[in-house]
Amino acid sequence: MYNKTFNILDGGMGRELKRIGAPFQQPQWSAQALIEDHTYVTQVHDSFIQAGSEIITINSYACVPFHLGDSLFEQQGAKLIQQAATLARSSANKYTGTQVAACIPPLFGSYRPDLFDAQKANRILTPLIDNQAPFADFWLIETISSIEELQLVMQALAKSNKPKWLAFSLSDDANIKPQLRSGEPLENAIQVAIDYHADAILFNCCIPEVILNAIERTQALLQAADKQTINIGAYANAFQPINTTHVANEAQQPMRDLTPNDYLAFVKQWLSAGASIIGGCCGVTPEHIATIKQFKDTL
Repeated sequence: MYNKTFNILDGGMGRELKRIGAPFQQPQWSAQALIEDHTYVTQVHDSFIQAGSEIITINSYACVPFHLGDSLFEQQGAKLIQQAATLARSSANKYTGTQVAACIPPLFGSYRPDLFDAQKANRILTPLIDNQAPFADFWLIETISSIEELQLVMQALAKSNKPKWLAFSLSDDANIKPQLRSGEPLENAIQVAIDYHADAILFNCCIPEVILNAIERTQALLQAADKQTINIGAYANAFQPINTTHVANEAQQPMRDLTPNDYLAFVKQWLSAGASIIGGCCGVTPEHIATIKQFKDTL
C-alpha cells in the first residue's frame, strides 16, 4: 500500500527560525538569520536531520532582491547564498547519508507570477546557481507559480548535470482542477517538466488538501507518457489558504493548527497515490518530520 523507501525532506526553514527565536522579520524572512546569527540556521538543519530528514535544503530562499532589496542583494547576495550553502553542507556532513538540495526560489516573490520579469531574472539566477552548485547534490526549484519562470530556470540550469526536482505551488482552492498560482493547468506544467527531463515533480507551499488530486493526475500523466521514472513528491505548508490577492511581504501569512498527526494523515494519502518524496514547507516542524519518520520505520 505504501512505498517503504520514500525519501524524507526537511520542513520549513523560515517559520522554524522564527519559532526558535532566531533573528526574523519581514521582508528579509529566513535571510535575516544569515545576516545576524547563522548559528540558528545550523540549529534548524541539525534539528530536521535528527528528526528524520534525509534531505535538507539550502537556506537561500530569501536571498533574492524581493527579500533583501536591490542594494543588499548586489552587495552581499552572493556571499549570503554561499554561506547558506556552506552551512547546509556542513550539517549534512555530520550525518551519514544526508543529501543537500540547492534551492532556486521564486525570483520575484512567492505566489506572484504577475511580477516575473524575464529580462531581470538572470541577474538573480546566476549567483544562486554559481554559489550553490559546489555544495549541493541536486537542484530543487521551489514554489514554481508559472510555466514561464520554470522554463527560464531550466534553461539556466541546462549545463548542470545535477538532478533537477521541480516543486509547483498550486492554487489553494480544493474545489477546482489543480492549477498553478498563475492559473495555468497542472497538465501543461507536467508536460513542460517532462520536456525538460525533470527527475522529480513535487508540490509545495500550498495547503495539503489540494495535493492528493495533483499527485493522482501527475501519476496518470506520467504513466501515459511512459515516464514512470520521474519521482513524485509533496511538501505542503501549514498556512491558511492564500488567495489571488495575496501580497507577499506585507504581513506574515496566518497559520493553521496542523498537528503532526494531522499532517501524517495527508502524507499517507500521498504515499498511497504514488508519492516517493515527502517533506514539509512553511510551518512544518521537526516534530512533524519525526512523526513521518516514525511511520516510515513501521513499514
